[in-house]
Amino acid sequence: MNATANTFSFKQIAIDFKEITKAGLAISVVFSSIAGYLLGVPDFESLQSATLLMLAVGGYCMVGASNAFNQVIEKDLDALMDRTKNRPVASGRMAPNHALFVASLLTIIGLILLYLINPKSAMFGAISIFLYTSVYTPLKTVTPLSVFVGAFPGAIPFMLGWVAATDNFGIEAGTLFLIQFFWQFPHFWAIGWFLYEDYEKAGFFMLPTGKRDNSTALQTILYSIWLLVASMLPCLGYTGKLFISPIAAGIVFLLGLWMIFYAVRLYRLRTPKAARTLMLVSVLYITLLQIVYITDKFLR
Repeated sequence: MNATANTFSFKQIAIDFKEITKAGLAISVVFSSIAGYLLGVPDFESLQSATLLMLAVGGYCMVGASNAFNQVIEKDLDALMDRTKNRPVASGRMAPNHALFVASLLTIIGLILLYLINPKSAMFGAISIFLYTSVYTPLKTVTPLSVFVGAFPGAIPFMLGWVAATDNFGIEAGTLFLIQFFWQFPHFWAIGWFLYEDYEKAGFFMLPTGKRDNSTALQTILYSIWLLVASMLPCLGYTGKLFISPIAAGIVFLLGLWMIFYAVRLYRLRTPKAARTLMLVSVLYITLLQIVYITDKFLR
């Protein structure tokens, strides 16, 4: 019986750790960082497995820490929403002090690992945690501009990979930042749209007008267009060592049109289902774009 209880306890701890760090989101962020790293290294021979490992683990720790801090701060609000009421802290399975300890430990480990890569990587990691927990999180119940603020830490991972590979923040890293920055808006507004009622229970302002209206849908289209423009910049020859071939540019352009199509569809239908579809398309968009960028670099 003791063995069974210990197994159950360990399993529950693993589940709670996965939930408090939002493992799915954290892994997607790590993927973006690795994509940026692969774009930053000169060639395959320059890949350093130790750096990749530190970037992956350090990146997961930083995202996990941000999410853990967030769940401590919003524990009472999380308990009001169906989507979040079963989270470890909100449900009472994990004490806030324990969650704070986990978040602090992850922060320390993450910063150390990123610093071992280079100080700039650690600096951007620290900025990301600060903005997410100290600025974005409190603003969610105050103003729709919280999404704008949250877009800054959300856009760091893609750029962070380049900085980890080159120890330099220039036009290349700035372009990667810009792409993921504009991507945040249609992605999170789509989430805010189909989870509108749930967010309303906690008083979160996630849509630009605060409502599921034509103006919100129109802004989603506009930012999808800006995302396409930003994604095409590397084919123009003005982004330093970051560039893509005409073939890759054509694929990226089609991906952008695909994204815009579903943003327009949301404008036309204005339904939670259309918003959920746009959210899924946005996740596929950023993933496929990164794969296209990487594939083009190493095949040309």
